[in-house]
Amino acid sequence: MTSSRRQDGDAENADPGALFSAERVEKAKATDPAVTRQRRELLEPPALQRHGPARVISLCNQKGGVGKTTSAINLGAALAEFGRRVLLVDFDPQGALSVGLGVQPHQLDRSTYNLLMERDVTLDDVLLKTSVPGIDLLPSNIDLSAAEIQLVGEVAREQTLARALRPVLNEYDFVLIDCQPSLGLLTVNALTASHGVIIPLECEFFSLRGVALLIDTIEKVQQRLNPDLKLDGILATMYDGRTLHSREVFSRVLEAFGDAVYDTVITRTVRFPETTVAGEPITSWAPTSTGAKAYRNLAREVISRS
Repeated sequence: MTSSRRQDGDAENADPGALFSAERVEKAKATDPAVTRQRRELLEPPALQRHGPARVISLCNQKGGVGKTTSAINLGAALAEFGRRVLLVDFDPQGALSVGLGVQPHQLDRSTYNLLMERDVTLDDVLLKTSVPGIDLLPSNIDLSAAEIQLVGEVAREQTLARALRPVLNEYDFVLIDCQPSLGLLTVNALTASHGVIIPLECEFFSLRGVALLIDTIEKVQQRLNPDLKLDGILATMYDGRTLHSREVFSRVLEAFGDAVYDTVITRTVRFPETTVAGEPITSWAPTSTGAKAYRNLAREVISRS
């Protein structure tokens, strides 16, 4: 597919709301917790002398459509811009992460399903190089949905992904796992394999309600399967500071989780759907856009917290 990159970030949020008077916009900013909250200093990540061992991070939320896949792709791309080697793991049978990097799931000979379920298949057999320098991909397709059923009868079934990833952890600085929107066995596998969890949270009331259940699942995995697991942070996504609802939900998130909430906030923009069609991250599709800048700031935070 041929496409022309959009370099400018000025018109990306153009809509009727952009016609607000300057006075109204300033008033909204003055009451916007994403603008007024106290932020930590963002330091430039230091250059690396060598790679590894990787920090494994799951991007997890049982609610769909909250920006997990978008965040996995663009955070990975931003980390790679800072010289980090990144492995992206598509752990969702829908294969959205793979599509977002230009891979067609139905054309795969092998996927994460084969890596989990076939003992003679190694990670190198499934691994794909992406068009983004510094990023490799373990792709997925609908076959992975069968693994949830087949793993039930396996010994140490929750540790299957961790065993598969272990041989290559010294080759990467970050492994980002894009989880499916559920709290089933695949998600438990991802959490068991991880050092940390990032929860992308849409600034909408019903998204907020489900976070308690997810936190409970993380704590159970920590107690029973993976004592090293911790909550790295909560990432506010699809944020629109012009709406009272978004501001109220974000304020509640700050009250409940405090410093666990990343300073970086991902705002709504038309750029993200465009990048899915283009099959590349926003950092290369629209490098000067607010979305690209936000994910670079998130990468700085992730590196500083690691």
